[in-house]
Amino acid sequence: MATPSEKLAQALSELQKLQKDRDIAVIKASDLKTSHKQLLKRNGFIKDVIKGWYISTRPEERDGDTTSWYMSFWDFASMYLNERFGEVWCLSPDQSLLLHSGNRIIPKQLLVRSPKANNNIVQLLHGTSIFDYKLNIPANDSKVNLNGLQVYSLEAGLIAVNADFFTRYTIDARACLAMVKDASVLLAKLLDGGHSVIAGRLAGAFRNIGNARIADNILKTMKSAGYDVREEDPFSEKLPEHILTVRENSPYVSRIKLMWHQMRGVVIENFPKASAIPTDIKAYMKAVEEHYAEDAYHSLSIEGYRVTAELIERVRDGNWNPDGNEADREARNAMAARGYYQAFQAVKESIKKILAGKNEGEVTDTDHSDWYRELFAPSVVSGILKPSDLAGYRNSQVYIKGSMHTPLSAEAVREAIPTLFELLRNEDNAGVRAVLGHFIFVYIHPYMDGNGRIGRFLFNTMLASGGYSWTVIPVGQRDAYMAALERASVDGDICDFARFLGGLVEKRDSL
Repeated sequence: MATPSEKLAQALSELQKLQKDRDIAVIKASDLKTSHKQLLKRNGFIKDVIKGWYISTRPEERDGDTTSWYMSFWDFASMYLNERFGEVWCLSPDQSLLLHSGNRIIPKQLLVRSPKANNNIVQLLHGTSIFDYKLNIPANDSKVNLNGLQVYSLEAGLIAVNADFFTRYTIDARACLAMVKDASVLLAKLLDGGHSVIAGRLAGAFRNIGNARIADNILKTMKSAGYDVREEDPFSEKLPEHILTVRENSPYVSRIKLMWHQMRGVVIENFPKASAIPTDIKAYMKAVEEHYAEDAYHSLSIEGYRVTAELIERVRDGNWNPDGNEADREARNAMAARGYYQAFQAVKESIKKILAGKNEGEVTDTDHSDWYRELFAPSVVSGILKPSDLAGYRNSQVYIKGSMHTPLSAEAVREAIPTLFELLRNEDNAGVRAVLGHFIFVYIHPYMDGNGRIGRFLFNTMLASGGYSWTVIPVGQRDAYMAALERASVDGDICDFARFLGGLVEKRDSL
């Protein structure tokens, strides 16, 4: 007879087959034997979503931890809706456009249309739900599949949404509009449906983002077909001409540019004005070095490393000996501390270049990969990480523990990161560079690990470019820090984050 350990191992083997190469799996009740389900649930490897549906979890997760659910939400929605409705369903026009624009924030309620629906709310985990409306769905030529999700096509969605979509989701709407390179598909649907009012709204929307060619094409074509079309801008603000270009194909690039534009003024209002750029570079760098121990302790502790002040000092003084000191044999923490020290030295070199007159965005664009390599080189040398982990930006999806924000796909990272550094190069306000540089870097999350630490390095490097003092984000204020980041990522509201960081900077500069 198999032992309890052997039985659990068998159940885990079956779960592994379902997970394949993914950390989280969505599981139907029929996918596992009843005995396996019971063992896996009892030991914390799966949890119920609704009757007959489970997701895999990690045993160390506590009650209330949202990570596994947020990681699996979209996969669950795809599998559950396909199981229930076949292919006869579609997400709402609003949600469809959000996904087209690259917005994969977990909604509190996912709105789904299907003629097979029964106007029912399905309660899911952590206050999320699905509301299925009994409504017809668009024809096949107006519907597309995005990663297993049935959604309105881009053009059909722009026609189907109500006017308030453009004011409620300004960034997403403009990112979608910027993806339309030719008016022909849009015009065919406008003409076939006789949508004269919507045509006027879309003409105004395209003109708002600087695409007069498509705006004029819509107006002229509709009028030539006998429709009385009156142009009306659905946005509450005119977008400056230089923000978007008609040749931009990536919704992620458009999103980053639009976020910067929208958030910039809020940061300026809520962040202290820059001091004079230091002329005594040697004295400034001495002050930076004096913050090393404090910064290393707090930044590493924010990420969950157990790092002592003694370990930090031994690393700095060169007395770190993982073979001869029992305390240093907690390799993960020791390697993190050593990597932080090496990265801190690389950051100081970048700051010196900036204080010597080089452009902040150009320096950090070139140097941030050096910071990353130094951060993790000791872990590679020690065998904790593979050498390929130093290669650079991630090649798979990553998630942020407890966040409703899903970072960009690996492909989108390579489109968005150059845009961030272009914005840093062209930004003339050091406070904006510091706050938005940090925020958008962690919003993109370009690496598998180390994003928070490098984001904080970027923050302080940009502070230096404005003469601000090196500023430590205390681990004791981690919750407020993470909540402000979450609000900026999910709600698009940078105010709390700017005020939080601004308060720390003011306190540091007043010492």
